[in-house]
Amino acid sequence: MDITNLFSAINWTTPSWDLFIIIFFVAAVFLFGFGMGRNRILITIVSIYMTLALIHYFPFATSGVAEVKFGEGFILKISIFLGTVLALFFLLARSALTSVFSGGGQGSWFQVIIFSFLQVGLLISVILSFLPAEIASELLPVTKDIFTSDKAQFAWLLAPILAMIIIGRGGKSE
Repeated sequence: MDITNLFSAINWTTPSWDLFIIIFFVAAVFLFGFGMGRNRILITIVSIYMTLALIHYFPFATSGVAEVKFGEGFILKISIFLGTVLALFFLLARSALTSVFSGGGQGSWFQVIIFSFLQVGLLISVILSFLPAEIASELLPVTKDIFTSDKAQFAWLLAPILAMIIIGRGGKSE
């Protein structure tokens, strides 16, 4: 799973979802990173974790959502997930959690890039986990290895936590 295998596996003449995922990943890391700053990225990561917990235990997740015939079921699940992340982000941004993350300033550019990379990777991994097996099977093996395999999903869930512990609140304010 190296970068040359990733780029050689992509058919550049007929773009696929894999190419869109890679382009979105790279662009989003920089756009989210420099647009939001470290503190808001951390709040977004916490919002993603909270939404995962809520969706996992949502009482209608297996029956209620499946019965709604609004397009594809997975599209509705992804929409609910993203809507909940967005709502929690705005609620948490106005809560006491903001003061917890603001103790170290906005962080260095390196922290912003690291946390943005982990935020976008976690978000893509979670969204791709909602895809039905027949659609997910069409992804390139390298995309599956990076985002949808069990090991990759665990790594994307664990990495932001470890980064918060290791990087902590240190770093210069910018």
